[in-house]
Amino acid sequence: MNQPAVMSPPPEEPVIVGACPHDCPDTCSLLTTVQDGVAVSVRGNPDHPATAGVLCTKVSRYTERTYHPERLLTPLKRVGKKGEGRFEPVSWDEALDDIAQRLQAIAADDPQAVLPYSYAGTMGQVQRESMAARFFNRLGASQLDRTICSSAGSAGLAHTYGAPVGMHMAAFAQAKLILIWGSNAIASNLHFWRHVQAAKRDGAKVICIDPRLTETAEKCHQHIALLPGTDAALALGLMNELIANDWLDHDYIEQHTSGWNALKARALAWPVERAAKVCGISPEEITGLAYDYAHSEAPAIRLNYGMQRTRGGGNAVRAVACLPALVGAWRHASGGLLLSSAGYFPTQKKALERPDLLAKGLPGRTPRVINMTTIGADLNRDSDAAFGPKVQALIVYNSNPVAIAPDSPQVVKGFARDDLFTVVLEHFKTDTADYADYVLPATTQLEHWDIHASYGHTDVLLNRPAIAPHGEARTNTDVFRALAQRMGFDEPCFSDTDEDLCTQAFDPAVVSWSLLCAQGFAPLPLSAAPFANGGFPTPSGKCTFESPGLAAIGQDPVPDYLPNWEPPNVDARYPLAMISPPARNFLNSTFANVKSLRDIEGEALVEISSVDAQARGINDGDEVAVFNDRGRYVCVARVSKRARVGVVNGLGIWWRKLGLRGTNVNEVTSQALTDLGRAPTFYDCAVEVARVA
Repeated sequence: MNQPAVMSPPPEEPVIVGACPHDCPDTCSLLTTVQDGVAVSVRGNPDHPATAGVLCTKVSRYTERTYHPERLLTPLKRVGKKGEGRFEPVSWDEALDDIAQRLQAIAADDPQAVLPYSYAGTMGQVQRESMAARFFNRLGASQLDRTICSSAGSAGLAHTYGAPVGMHMAAFAQAKLILIWGSNAIASNLHFWRHVQAAKRDGAKVICIDPRLTETAEKCHQHIALLPGTDAALALGLMNELIANDWLDHDYIEQHTSGWNALKARALAWPVERAAKVCGISPEEITGLAYDYAHSEAPAIRLNYGMQRTRGGGNAVRAVACLPALVGAWRHASGGLLLSSAGYFPTQKKALERPDLLAKGLPGRTPRVINMTTIGADLNRDSDAAFGPKVQALIVYNSNPVAIAPDSPQVVKGFARDDLFTVVLEHFKTDTADYADYVLPATTQLEHWDIHASYGHTDVLLNRPAIAPHGEARTNTDVFRALAQRMGFDEPCFSDTDEDLCTQAFDPAVVSWSLLCAQGFAPLPLSAAPFANGGFPTPSGKCTFESPGLAAIGQDPVPDYLPNWEPPNVDARYPLAMISPPARNFLNSTFANVKSLRDIEGEALVEISSVDAQARGINDGDEVAVFNDRGRYVCVARVSKRARVGVVNGLGIWWRKLGLRGTNVNEVTSQALTDLGRAPTFYDCAVEVARVA
């Protein structure tokens, strides 16, 4: 194997350049100050343009998480019942020997009875799915369909633009109209908000489209509070108004799009009055938005993933993604749309994950694929011809499914199975770790090598370890190397170091390794206005309004509005729509156990409008139950202007054991999937709310 040059950080250097590992589009460059081997502070790198020296509150307290008194520092073996969280320390050798033996015994019958479960606890290319994927491919384990966050939106973009691509985030600073659609940027995209502020100072109008009156919506010129899951109807209503007034760039449509006649016919079926009724807003809000959008030289849309977590989420993304081409917004660097920039990165996934190893792990067969969103149902399934073998072993890393997966009563039931062998790689005793047979202490970002793409900006970032692993913590990669060795996997790729994996992650012809080593980040060579002359990464090079790929699989090729699986006021027992956006100081379930951040949040709560609260005799601060047929979530009611009438906001994601009565908001969410991308429908959830006596 090739050993990369200049890999070890100079020991005399008190400040180490790294990268934030968390599931956020900003992917900040970090500077960690180290004194006597201890990380004493983490701050944003002022030399990285996207970070500009600024970190969010969460990550600025990263040392508090790294040195948390409850950090796991030794391997643990369960001694109590599953769910009790009772363990005893064991040696690494004892834990790894037993795990390997158990996995070998299960795999001898059918390796597909072993399932990995992971997501974005780290976004790094190395500690996320490199050595782990090699291990599970070589074993022949079931594959995980990683859908829990963004796959509906990604599929929508793929069928429209060809890949998850869009505007440059910094270009929003020059826009004159910015639509922040389904995003609480102040809480979840802080560095984008910096560009919005610059645009506002330069005269831009900023409009927020969101069911909730977020912190971001409060600071915009206008807030359009549509009902959850109606975004496609709003986009089609806007198209109808653009067509009716001939506010179109006919040349751009002719030269750089395909399927215009089909999209036009669909939009003409959505007069403003119809769209307004579906969205629960006024017709004037749609006509005014259409006028503003058509009469801005370069309107810019910042779309985010909240709006695709309903039944029609993929179609909604497709519909909104069509808008910039209709008015020629892509002609300008400061016009267009950004949901994700991930498709720009030349990631060498095959080199990292080695799917060729499947030929040894499961000769002549393709492993089944299990959707992480339906883990609750799938852990409770027996063997049958359609499903395959019952899941007998589960290896969890970079995720906390007992807290974050939908329909948590079913998830808990599955994890509680006595015949399920569960291993969890973690920093803390999370809700999921409480159900493990073994808990293995993992390193944090300050303690390992990694390399990062982004889904907000277009820089590759290198993460150097700033400190030695705390206690007996080991990297994810080291754990899977050790298991591979014990199971007799002798392929040379299992000897690759983390530094090797960093160099394998991206095409070296595009990403400069020497530049990464020198400054910690390397920008991709991209044009300022990527689609000014078309050139979308579709087969035709055009923005695709009518998707041949969807037609080929029997789906509607033209974006349409699909009603929610659980629209409010259809089942009289559950008249309220519930969305579950993240609490401002948590990131998924990460940081929920950091006391200073939890103290800011206060307590698990549901926001409810004064109208809906009064109808139910609920006062601010009351303990309430949010419930439906799936479960019952107990929390505190916040009577708030942030909730529109008919919609409640269950802020998440609290660890179950840190909330009231041992539950969290996913007690009531559904395992139903989206139209595209097989994704979860967290924001497509009908509930009732009642005071708890």
